Amino acid sequence: MQITDVRVRKIEKEGKMKAIVSITMDNEFVIHDIKVIEGEKGLFIAMPSRKAADGEYRDIAHPINSATRDMIQNVILSKYEMTTLDLPEGEF
Repeated sequence: MQITDVRVRKIEKEGKMKAIVSITMDNEFVIHDIKVIEGEKGLFIAMPSRKAADGEYRDIAHPINSATRDMIQNVILSKYEMTTLDLPEGEF
């Protein structure tokens, strides 16, 4: 499984959420609304989630194992870091 496209929409206002990301897997499947969040130990991703009847949030889509989660997070955070360099359009 390969991430074939990453789209980053930076959040300009103050707060812990820094960006909303969409990824495409194998040019066939898209996951929208992955959040880039700044935590106490640095940036991390939060998969798309929905509020359940009990008030807790549950992921709508998520990796099954930690290796896949790490791969997705590394690709997303690398792309996010490139967008913060403020390069001209198409340079990242």
